[in-house]
Amino acid sequence: MNTKADVMKLAVPLFFAIAYGPTQGLATPILGSSLDTFAVLGQQGVTDVPTSTIGGNLGSAPNASIGGGYVFTAGSLQANTALAQNAQINLTSAIVALNSSGPGILITGGNLDAFEASHGGSIAPGTYTVPAATTNLTGQLILNGGGSNTAVWTFLFPSSLITSTTSTVLVQNVGSGAGVGIYWDVGSQATLNGPTFEGNVLAGTLIAVGKGVTIDCGRLASSTAQVTLIADTISTGCASTGFASSGGFDQGGGTTGGGGGGTAVPEPGTLGLMVLSGLIMLGRRLRRKTIA
Repeated sequence: MNTKADVMKLAVPLFFAIAYGPTQGLATPILGSSLDTFAVLGQQGVTDVPTSTIGGNLGSAPNASIGGGYVFTAGSLQANTALAQNAQINLTSAIVALNSSGPGILITGGNLDAFEASHGGSIAPGTYTVPAATTNLTGQLILNGGGSNTAVWTFLFPSSLITSTTSTVLVQNVGSGAGVGIYWDVGSQATLNGPTFEGNVLAGTLIAVGKGVTIDCGRLASSTAQVTLIADTISTGCASTGFASSGGFDQGGGTTGGGGGGTAVPEPGTLGLMVLSGLIMLGRRLRRKTIA
């Protein structure tokens, strides 16, 4: 038996399988298809000092208590519906997945402003652990994607997240793809006070939002408590920040079109064609060698 031919017989299909096979970490959805449809989700209810504007579903499960007044640009009320219940299951899974991505880079003292200043005035995609602080953010936080359309930021807060009334979050230099993601994984309470914020806030307990806060690309989801709003604007839509679709922060893609937070994964049919191509190439080479 020809040793070289045997090596080629194994190497070519293996090359294609490795080069084009699915990368499990990138292919796995983070938010899930049900949670992806929600702009606001509480486990023990949602309250509002009217009137908040919502771009996506707003709901609670298993507590069906939803109070206040809302204007929907998309979505609807979901008071302990099957969709809200499934979204809570998605939320639990998303929190587990995000926690497993850490600890990443430690932001000393929990001060996002100081960390940003020490890193050239912006924060690159990556995973960061942010300890508790009196205030985690007081100024403008710039998230710089470096031109990538698959940039993902994951901020892990073992306890609370607190932003001041002067804080803002700005996303810059991301491509036109729908794979950009910002995740604020908060162990306990999230308190948002600045005029603008971006990304998915997934909190263990209460999410309290100050008056007039705008999140035009993200969502608020509490796994054990309420979400409280005061005439805020919360939307899964991404048009004003330049993202490609309303699911632009969904790593892995839900029903609103989110993309993968990493290198694109070939569809199963595409993968099969690639492997088949490799086998054809191998067969031709061996046939030429036999004829010679």
